[in-house]
Amino acid sequence: MQHLSRFYRLPTVERWLLTKAALLLGAIRIGLWLLPFRTLRGLLDRTAAFYRVRDADHQPTDVVVWAVEVAARYMPGFNTCLTKALATQVLLSRRGCQALLRIGVVRSAEGKFEAHAWVESDGRVVIGGYELERYTLLASLEGEVS
Repeated sequence: MQHLSRFYRLPTVERWLLTKAALLLGAIRIGLWLLPFRTLRGLLDRTAAFYRVRDADHQPTDVVVWAVEVAARYMPGFNTCLTKALATQVLLSRRGCQALLRIGVVRSAEGKFEAHAWVESDGRVVIGGYELERYTLLASLEGEVS
């Protein structure tokens, strides 16, 4: 109940952003289970382009990242780095911000293949920015901004 109380004390714009982030995380996670990655990316790009945010609803990048991180915290199993990175990219792209999804890979000490996703905006890492020096960049995918 304490979490719900804090949620309702948030400004309306932040409550809506947090709700959108939670719904988007859920949709992306399900999409990753059911769809090829290329198909999901196409759907997310079209969604970001179609649902542009009005200037009055524009939040700074840090607030968008905050919403994704908080929503992911309450959604066990839905808070992978790729899910959070894709949700962040969509929400930033909807606001007309440059958002570059990066995917890196590394072979662990045990010989296991590991991957990590993060998002860069305006030349800085905004989400997923830990131990990036370990990863070899595999892909850079720009969000649909127009």
